Amino acid sequence: MHSCARTIPFACFLFLGTHVAQGADEEARRDFHSYANPEHVRVRHIDLYLDVLFDKQVIQGEVVLAIERTSADAKQPLVLDTRGQNIESVEESQDGQEYKKTPFDLGKVDPVLGQSLTVRLPEKVRSVRIKYKTGPRAAALQWLTPAQTADKKYPFLFTQSQAIDARSWIPLQDSPRVRVTYTARVRTPKDLLALMSASNDPAQKRTGDYRFEMKQAIPSYLIALAVGDLEFRKIGPRTGVYAEPKVADRAAKEFTELEEMVRAAEKLYGPYRWDRYDVLVMPPSFPFGGMENPRLTFASPTVLAGDKSLVSLLAHELSHSWSGNLVSNATWSDFWLNEGFTVYLERRIMEAVYGKARADAEAMLGRRSLEREMADLPKSDQVLHIDLKGRTPVDGLTDVPYEKGALFLRHLEAVYGRERLDAFLKGYFNHFAFKSITTAEFAEYLNDHLLKGDAEKAARAKVEEWLYKPGLPSDAPNPTAAALERVQASAHEFAAGKVKATDLPVKDWTPQQWLHFLISLPADLTKDRMRELDDAFALTKSGNSEVLFQWLLLSVQHGFEPAYPRLEGFLTEQGRRKFLKPLYEEMVKTPAGKERALAIYRKARVTYHPLSVDTVDAIVGWK
Repeated sequence: MHSCARTIPFACFLFLGTHVAQGADEEARRDFHSYANPEHVRVRHIDLYLDVLFDKQVIQGEVVLAIERTSADAKQPLVLDTRGQNIESVEESQDGQEYKKTPFDLGKVDPVLGQSLTVRLPEKVRSVRIKYKTGPRAAALQWLTPAQTADKKYPFLFTQSQAIDARSWIPLQDSPRVRVTYTARVRTPKDLLALMSASNDPAQKRTGDYRFEMKQAIPSYLIALAVGDLEFRKIGPRTGVYAEPKVADRAAKEFTELEEMVRAAEKLYGPYRWDRYDVLVMPPSFPFGGMENPRLTFASPTVLAGDKSLVSLLAHELSHSWSGNLVSNATWSDFWLNEGFTVYLERRIMEAVYGKARADAEAMLGRRSLEREMADLPKSDQVLHIDLKGRTPVDGLTDVPYEKGALFLRHLEAVYGRERLDAFLKGYFNHFAFKSITTAEFAEYLNDHLLKGDAEKAARAKVEEWLYKPGLPSDAPNPTAAALERVQASAHEFAAGKVKATDLPVKDWTPQQWLHFLISLPADLTKDRMRELDDAFALTKSGNSEVLFQWLLLSVQHGFEPAYPRLEGFLTEQGRRKFLKPLYEEMVKTPAGKERALAIYRKARVTYHPLSVDTVDAIVGWK
């Protein structure tokens, strides 16, 4: 392998075009988190026939995989990813009509990767049909009782396949470099509505028998299913929101600018290519703020603040329609290509819809969050193109791919100008549309379409340092927002005893300003000062999840006991990993705090998604 494959100085960029074209970058494209062998046999299309059985808490049915041989070696088998499934039978067909049973092998169980499913096939086979059912602990599935939903009348099921959990509910090539189209027939109880990351009809009646089609090729982690008591509210001609009846009107009111966001993104980066853009407001246990499932973003109810102050999350998930869904990371080491681009696009959309001041404030908060997190990360985890060999993709879920990635694009904007960068990004999305790429492929395209021809600016871009070195370059953008700087001064004055809480100029503060105020308070803040703030502003009762989270984190750090009942409520009412992880980590730092954390977790654990359970189990030492 040429020495440019891992680190890519400017002199190597010209070489990479030939390097990639010849297919010699296969090692760079190798996905260490999948058993699949798409370099020999690749799945191109999936047909799903599924029964959702709430009484047994399993999905059972069959999947038909349309395959293509991608190498000259006709003896290569089809290798799939599975985890915890009961594989009942495997059949093969040359014409997609007549099937006959064929032998298969399940590999050794790996606790992270699951099992390989190897099917040896005659050369002319083009379809494989697998009958199966999911296991009782399928990591992608969360089965909710009626009591765990907003309306408390019906059960709910949702999937969360990112990063490598699609294999727990579908036997497939579970790698982001393998993109597929799919259809699905899903049968459910008649009282419930099924939705997928595919063609959802807003006028669909509840029949218990639903059909879906996704015509655009997507990675496996974007295949998604939700089943529950759901209603639709129209927002624009191609946008709307699904939610439980109790939540639907509130969500529609919160998301009124959704269509405007889509138009703003199209004006910047080209047409929206997924037909509709709808949002599904999830039950509280959903482990992320949002998940960018194409055509149907899954969103946590924690974004429903009542004042549209947290809708940047929607701008983020919408941006994935270009960066992540349209152009995807080929491996999880390239995750920053999804998230860094998306954070940059998100803030451009926020600027277009809500103004520069708000976008600058969120960018400033993002950089500060990145600095705080990197202070505790090993050097190897501060790199955009992170080495995840022998680790899980979850290890890469830090602010680095998000905020450092966005700062890199903001840095390119500073070097080349916004107009030129926008033209580059639009061309990039068009060039790689519906493809999955590596960091090396991005670097090649960057050189050919932005860096080449101006050595002075290319040197200032510092591409190798941004992609492959830890920390931030010395000239990394440092976003500022005058409103937040004034808030920071107020925090210092209050902490120093120069002003009372009731004298703080909070009348017109936005949630972003409140967040920065709380973050700016010093580590030695006294409990009396905490009580003064709570008495003046009722922060313990805040309805903004981000502000409440930051206040509760401060309360744990400073031993502010009046907030502890709300802390318990917050940790048992929602399961968003972004909130759970820091709060539990802070609690376990003291013996009393660990005892409190375990007491809360005993109640909450059954309500959390498996991803959140794995995270918190490790923090509290659950056995």
